[in-house]
Order: sequence, then structure tokens, then C-alpha cells
Amino acid sequence: MKEITIPTIEKIKIDEFQKDLVSWFLEEQRELPWRENKDPYRVWVSEIMLQQTRVDTVIPYFNRFVEWFPTLEDFANADEEKILKAWEGLGYYSRVRNLHNAVQEVKTSYNGVVPDNPEEISKLKGVGPYTAGAILSIAYGKPEPAVDGNVMRVLSRILMIYEDIAKPKTRKTFEAAVRKLIDHEHTSAFNQALMELGAMICTPGKPACLLCPVQSHCLAFEAGVQSELPVKIQKKKTRDVPIVAAVLTNEKGEFLIHKRASEGLLANLWEYPNFENHSSLLHKREFFESRFQEMYGVKPEITESLVRIEHVFSHLVWKVDTYNGVVKEAISEETLREQQLKWVSEAEMEELAFPVSHQKMMKAYKEKECIE
Repeated sequence: MKEITIPTIEKIKIDEFQKDLVSWFLEEQRELPWRENKDPYRVWVSEIMLQQTRVDTVIPYFNRFVEWFPTLEDFANADEEKILKAWEGLGYYSRVRNLHNAVQEVKTSYNGVVPDNPEEISKLKGVGPYTAGAILSIAYGKPEPAVDGNVMRVLSRILMIYEDIAKPKTRKTFEAAVRKLIDHEHTSAFNQALMELGAMICTPGKPACLLCPVQSHCLAFEAGVQSELPVKIQKKKTRDVPIVAAVLTNEKGEFLIHKRASEGLLANLWEYPNFENHSSLLHKREFFESRFQEMYGVKPEITESLVRIEHVFSHLVWKVDTYNGVVKEAISEETLREQQLKWVSEAEMEELAFPVSHQKMMKAYKEKECIE
């Protein structure tokens, strides 16, 4: 493989850069629960949780997760329903499914010990170059790059790199940069310091350069172009999906819920009955009643509007009109089974995992009840 050269690295005094960066981190790092020790399992869980999620959001999830599953073996042995409940609200549920599969493989193929080399760890499901580098460097002290968005932003400024970070191939440039710059004696602190710097000081838009511990090494600051970097051109288009949903109860006060398919978006999570609505002929309530009867053999009685929710995914936006209603006729046991439907009490729902959008529906339902 052809070696990637980064000419601007020659302008950096690497020893001094390492010293300034690592010293700052050891003095100023945030106290975070996954930094209490270097257990590879805890590092792994935290890194998967932190993908596309803010640190402040992750902290309570991480604490609950390691309370429920304190060891790798505990997590490997856990059932999916409890795992999804532990992850409920974090989104990107494929992450925790991949993590569970990979942890089970570690248990069976590696005697419960997370591999400490790039070749083996990269074979595990859901472990890409970033996660592998983070575990190897933070937990095992290996001089491997862990390049995420924060690291690319920091190094694009330090080294004045104008490559588009939205392009997958650009990651290779930054991995090569980290390999040149990394402190082999303090690999864990060095990689975490780059991430911390990007999160706290070298932020998107206008970075806090006057507080930066490596400002004297930053080529973009010297040239006055720090706010121009990083370059990120690619922008995914999102698609609007109109949905009509209803929180439905029966005469016993039970709630009707539906389990999503075992593959695809939000797989195996529970939700309230809902349908994509592309009809311009029927009122939304009438459309829901008609579609529900067509699917499940009985007609619900939709009573009132609850809430309108917009939920944004990376590639689409759910625009959900949610109603309240009752089902007075019995849905057959066969239909309940075949259609993955279930009547549950409010207490039973507490044990099940729902997408954030559907949690908002129940919140609106409860607020309506309080007002009444």
C-alpha cells in the first residue's frame, strides 16, 4: 500500500506537540465514568455509545448499562429485550445489536478477553477502524490511531489539511497523521487528548484558540484560517415520511403495541400502531381507522388528536400525527400473534423498549390524562 505523505507534518515539532497536548489532558480532562479504569469492555461500550451522541447524554446510559451488565460475560448472556431497554433513547439500535454479537464472539472465541491486536479485534461485528483504535490505544496502550470527527477537525487545523472530511477516503490521511504524531509512551492519553480537545476547545465553527494548549503548533491559527477548517462538503438529503399513529386502549385500560420487524430501522423495538399516510382523499383519522380495520379486522374509534412529532433520522424525517382512541371489539388471538401485536398494562410497558418518537406519544397521552 502506498504510504500517505502529509508535507505539513514537517513543520510540527512533534516532541513538543506531544508534551503540550498530553500534559494538558492529564491536568484538565473531564471526570467521566468510563475513564475510571481501562477495562477494555467498558472502553468498548463507551465508544459505541458515544458514536453520534453527546457525552452528557451518554453518561447516565453508560452508568445504567454497566450496572445492569457489569462484566462482558453478563452482557454476552443478556437477552435482547433487556439490552434494547438499556439502550432505549440512545437511537442507532444496530450499534447495540452488533456490540452484543461481538461480545458473544469474544466470550466464545477469545475466552472472554477482548483481542489486543488490530487484525483480531477488527474481525468483530461493528468494530470499525475508529472503535478498534480507541480500544487498542486506550485500554491496551497500543500506538493505533482512533480517528473520529473531533480528531479530524483538530488535525485539519493543526496541519492545515484541506481534504473533505465527508469523504471516507480522507480518514486514511488523518490516520497516517496520527501515526506520525502519536506519543508511543502515552498512547491512551494522546488519543483521548485529541478527542477531548475537539470536544472542549477546537470545536466546530469558531474554536476557542486562546485556550488551546497546542495553539503554538497550529498552522491554521498561524495563518488565520482556523474557522475555514475542516472542509466538509457532502450533505445527505433527507426524505419526509408522513405517518399517522394512535395510542389505543381497550376496556381493561390496556394499551395496544406492535413489535417492529427483526431487521431494518428500529428492529425489534415496540411501538404504537402507525401507518405511512400518503392518502390525500381521507382525513388522517379516517385513514387510520380504515387502514387499521384492513390490517387487523376491527375498527378502532379515534377520539382526539394528541401530538404532532417530527423525528429526524440520518436519511429521513418522520412527521407523525398522533391520536388517542379505543378498540371496543376484540382482535383475534391469531391476528395478534401474526401481526406482532400485544395488549399490555402501563407497568408492563415500562419493561419494554420504545423508540424516542413513541415515548413522546406516551408522554403526550399522560399529560392529557393529567389535565383531564
